[in-house]
Amino acid sequence: MLEPQKHLYQRRRPEETLLYKTLAEHLNSFLANLEEEGKSLPKHVEKELRAYLECEVLAYGFVRVKCEDCKSELLVAFSCKKRGFCPSCGGKKVAETAAYLVDNIIPPVRIRQYVLSVPIPLRYWMARGKKLLAGVHKIFASEIESFYTRKNKKAARSGSVCCVGRFGGALNLNVHFHLLQIEGVYEL
Repeated sequence: MLEPQKHLYQRRRPEETLLYKTLAEHLNSFLANLEEEGKSLPKHVEKELRAYLECEVLAYGFVRVKCEDCKSELLVAFSCKKRGFCPSCGGKKVAETAAYLVDNIIPPVRIRQYVLSVPIPLRYWMARGKKLLAGVHKIFASEIESFYTRKNKKAARSGSVCCVGRFGGALNLNVHFHLLQIEGVYEL
């Protein structure tokens, strides 16, 4: 007989990380310095940063979970559920989306990933303009699809899924696209 396992859940402690400590210590002065220079971050970026500082920190809210069998209790801190900046919530959303795509959307065929990175000025325009972002995505996806379909003499289509990335490895604004493309076509 297997023994019941002790608590498998380990609460993340973001307040102990270097990223959290740095942001908590310097965010307000950074925003004040920007204001003195007549500049500001977009409101949605500031909201993401402030939400990260409250994510999975017990002081900002939690739920108490109690096992009816063994009577043990756990405190589970609330998460910010943001996707742009928070590594925990963003990673969770990526994992959930990937599992959903594999289980429900993407057929069991060969897939190739394409990444489109654009010049820096265009990144800023795309970050603020949904129409421009959608237009660049449409051109990117249709050009990749036409690469596969123009080889086929009959009427054919391919398929893809595209995700928009908004940050680079240095937490800089870096709007870019990750496109998962079926390597082949379906005849119509």
